[in-house]
Formats: sequence, structure tokens, C-alpha cells
Amino acid sequence: MKPAKILVVDDEPQFERLILQLFRKDVRKGTYEFTFALNGLEALEKLDQNLEFDMVLTDINMPQMDGLSLLEKISQKHTTLRVVIISAYNDMPNIRKAMNLGAFDFITKPIAFPDLEKTIQKTLEEAALVRQAQKAKELDEKNQQLEELDRIKSRFFTNISHEFRTPLTVIDGMAEQVAEQPEQWLHKGVGMIRRNANQLLELVNQILDLSKLESGKLQAQYVQADLIPYLRNLIEPFQYLAEVNDIELKMALQPDELVMDIDPDKMMRILTNLLSNAIKFTPEGGHILVQLQQQESQVEISVKNTGSGIPKEDRSQIFDRFYQVEGSFGTGIGLSLVKQLVELFGGSIQVDSELDNYTTFTVNLPIRQEAIQQLAPLSGNDIISYPVNQSAPIVANDTAYELPQLLIVEDNPDVAHYLISILEGHFQLSLARNGQEGIEQALEKVPDIIVSDVMMPQKDGFELCESLKNDARTSHIPIVLLTAKAGMTSRIAGLRQGADAYLAKPFNKQELLTTLENLLQNREKLRQRYQSGESPQTSEQENQIEDEFIQLIRATIHAHLDDPDFGITELCREVAMSRTQLHRKTKALTGRSTSSFVRLIRLNKAKELLHQTDLNISQIAFEVGFRDPKYFSRTFAEEFGQSPNQIR
Repeated sequence: MKPAKILVVDDEPQFERLILQLFRKDVRKGTYEFTFALNGLEALEKLDQNLEFDMVLTDINMPQMDGLSLLEKISQKHTTLRVVIISAYNDMPNIRKAMNLGAFDFITKPIAFPDLEKTIQKTLEEAALVRQAQKAKELDEKNQQLEELDRIKSRFFTNISHEFRTPLTVIDGMAEQVAEQPEQWLHKGVGMIRRNANQLLELVNQILDLSKLESGKLQAQYVQADLIPYLRNLIEPFQYLAEVNDIELKMALQPDELVMDIDPDKMMRILTNLLSNAIKFTPEGGHILVQLQQQESQVEISVKNTGSGIPKEDRSQIFDRFYQVEGSFGTGIGLSLVKQLVELFGGSIQVDSELDNYTTFTVNLPIRQEAIQQLAPLSGNDIISYPVNQSAPIVANDTAYELPQLLIVEDNPDVAHYLISILEGHFQLSLARNGQEGIEQALEKVPDIIVSDVMMPQKDGFELCESLKNDARTSHIPIVLLTAKAGMTSRIAGLRQGADAYLAKPFNKQELLTTLENLLQNREKLRQRYQSGESPQTSEQENQIEDEFIQLIRATIHAHLDDPDFGITELCREVAMSRTQLHRKTKALTGRSTSSFVRLIRLNKAKELLHQTDLNISQIAFEVGFRDPKYFSRTFAEEFGQSPNQIR
């Protein structure tokens, strides 16, 4: 067992001899180990040299630094150390000050050995408890750090799987399409498979580069070359991609020539990641500007794009691996790799953004001219061995009106192409390229069913689902969420937002078709609930919005029941829906057109009047908004299979 280490501070040399004499047996046994100092300054030096003291025993009145000043310093710097003050018997004011400053106990002169011995034992017991508590706290902090590390690892592997699942969905799905219909999909399918295989390879390369960077094994391979034409060659492929997405991409590179040391491969990774992000998160009609400026011994390269921007609280984390800003930058490992590559070059990167306006990434690199000069000009096109993106697919327009209308909401063009390839012929298809566009199209067209990705810019699939399911115009539409996040937490999150089904990528073609078929069949059950035109007999939480919609239509018609001029236009105005929205919603819920459903509500009321009143047929016809009693009788018989007279 280690001896208890006690620091004794007193300016009288004989006090050291007294302590050693009084505790000689304990010192020989190894119970105590004393260290002595003549003043507060010397005591602090010894404390700084040895942080393992168990307690301090100090006089109050000393030169250079007294005991109270020493106690105050110890309380600030050595918070767990216990201090016992020695003072004259009648010096109560200083004793009170010492206790207020955090002294554990005090001893008065002349010192009685039994009291001193008991005080030291009590103080050492307290010190042992403090050490145990400190160790428990440190252990708890380490456990929390380990738990956080586990969460980071779990998030890392979850998001890695997310990054892999999207291209795997295209590869697996298109391989099946090529096998089943080679004459139609061989050329296009093979191109998509190769493109997504290259994306997988690039992702693996980025992960390996990050691993090497973090272990210090990845080194810059500099050559001396003209940076300006090299950057132009890198940017040119993105100009076509920008045009396809209705985005203006401009370059402003000054000076016209800048010879410096660059690593072509790593520079390519930096710029392609920044440009890919900029294009992905720039809306149609937006702008991207790539600028280069020389500033003395540094070069500044910035990529600025218009768009939704990044919230201020997220900017410090934007370069963290797999950190994602809602509806904005940061899905994947690209920006994390960019930051570490820039720092490998001895440079820095900053982000500046204004919400709903712009985002700018600025890279500053030192200009060096120490490497071997590259004789031939560097070509960015020689380095980029894979297409960074591709144009959005053209949606197949099925002319068969009787087919259900399906809206695809997917920002990845290859996945959208694959979905179109398996759904055309089964549905009338339309496409939205992000969650916001999906919401707008759903409100405009009111499709029969929606298939949406989860991870998208502007608004993700969860936000789309929540928005549409809480809007009376679209709440009835079945929504299938497709995601690369296959975990139970993500699945539950999707279902809580009102999703009717949740499929993980890569999904099976037949699984998707069967899911859609089952959801449309479930819509038939909903039609049976509302097809009579009467209010539902029982209230169900899952159908609350639809029940309220039917009740609103009924109440509105009943409020204008005897008005033959109250038609579809007036009803649309009353329920705040367009003619298309009202028609699509009514048709989906009841299987009837709006005019047919309105007529049914009027006829149901007529049937009720026939049973409950003595009004004649003509009077009842006028009462429920028919101008012509003969037309009323004919439509009544067509609806119920019996004439008004037979019903009465």
C-alpha cells in the first residue's frame, strides 16, 4: 500500500523536526510520507512538480505567500486537494476566512498531537473519497466517450450503406431489365450500370483516401504546371450538366496563367466534389460562379451557387463526415475529404452562406514552385475517368387514360430511369426531381399514388410525406418511400410521417409492383366507405381527414340544397380547391366524378324526404335542387333502381 503523501507548509524550521518526531513510527511503517515547504510560493512549486499529494497542512502566517493566499491558489488550481489550516487559538477571523476559501479543517496552536493525528486521518479519508469520486467521474466520461464513438461508428456505417445502396439499386435493377428485355434496355442499361459501378468505385476510393489521410499515409504528389487551363478542363464537363438542369455555370479565372505546384488527382477531387454539390443544390434557373484570384503568395478558388443556403448553426459541422444539413449540403464524405485534402496542401477552406440566397465555398492554397515542372499541359478530362452525373430522364407518357397516375419523386436520374423502366405500362407517369417539386406537382395533379426517395434536396421524403398527408387535397394519396437507409429507426420515422409503405434500396421490382398494387386495392376499400354519399357510420383515426372532407362536401351541398345554380364552380370556391383537385380527390375516395357525387348527395336527401315527409315528387325535386321533376325521377331511378313513387 502506498504511503499517504502530505505537504507541510510552515516558515519555522523546527516545525519540520516536530512533525517528523511526532509521526516517526508512521513514517518508518510507510503510512505517511511528508514533504516540507517554508512558504506558499515554495509549496506551489512542489505541487506543480508532484500532483499526487493527498493533503496539505499549512500555517496561515508566513512570508512571501501566506496560508490564505496559498489556500486560494490551491482552490483554483488543485480543486480536489484537501487543505488543513494551522492557526493561533485566538485567530478566529483568519480561521473563518480559511473555511470560506475552502479549507477542509483547522488546527490551533499549540498543537495537541492526538488532535493533529485525528485531523490528518479524517482528512485522508475525505481525500480518498474525493479520489474515488474523481475516478468514477473520469470513468463515466470515458464511458460516454466510448458510447459517442460507438454512435459515430454506427452512423458512419449506416451512411456508408446509404451511399452504396442507391447505385446498387440501379445496377441490380437494370441488370434484371437488360436480362428480361435486352432489345429495349441493353444499350441504355449497360451505360447506367457502368456509370453507377464507377460511382461505387469512386466512393470506395474516397473512403480509402480519408483513411490514408487520417493515418498520415496519403502524401501530395506535386508537379509544377499551369493551374488555369487545368481548372478550365476540369470545369467544362460540369457546364453541360448545369445546362441540362437549367443552371448557368460561369468561370472567372484570373490571372490567365498561374504556374504552381499542384497534385492533379487530389485537386480534381476537391473541385469535382464542390461542383457536384453546387449543381445538386442549385434550383432550376439558378447560377454557379467559379472564381480564381491570386493574392500574393496564395491562390483563392471559390465556388458560389444560388439556392436555399446553409443555416449558421450548421456551418461549423458542414465538413464533418456524413453530417447532413436539412435540405442542403453534406450528404456523404465528399466535403470531409475536400477539407482534409485542402489541409494536406497546407491550405484552408471556409463556407459562407445566406439562407434562401447563396452558398460559397472558398479554398485558399499556398503558391509553391518547388516541384518538377510538367512538360505537357495537364488535362482534367484525362483525369476524370467517370461521368460525374448525367441528364435527368425523360418521363414516359402513357396515353392510356384509364391507367392510374403515379408521381415519381427522385433526385437521382439513374434511379428515376430505372423506376420508369419498371413502371411504364402499368401507370401514367410524371416525375419530380426533389421533395419541394414533388409537393407542388402532387397538389397540382393529385396523382393516384406517389413513389418518393427519402434523401433529396430542398425537401426530403419525410417532409413531402408530412406535408401531403396533412393537406386535405392530397391526404388520401398512398405514398411509398424508397430509401437507402434500411434501419428500423428510419422505417419507423417514415411510417410515423404517414407513409403507406417503406422499401429499402436495393428493392426488388416485383416487390415494388406488388406493394403499389396492394395500396391501390386498399383505396378500393376507402371507396366502399364513401361511395354511398352518406357520412361514415364509425369514425376511424386513420381516415379522419377523409371523413372530414366527405362531411365538408355533404354540409356544403346541404347548405345550398334547394339552389339549382349551386354547381361545381361554387363548390370548389367553398372548399378552397381547384376543379382538378376536387375532381381527383372525389374520384379517388368515391369512384365518382364530382358532379356525380354531388348529385348522389342530393338524391340521398330526396330519398330521406320521401320517407319522412308528405311532399309530392315535384316538391321534393325542387327541394333538393332539381329544376325538372321528370329529370329528377329518371336520375333517381338510375341511381337506386326504383322510381321515387316505388320508394315511397
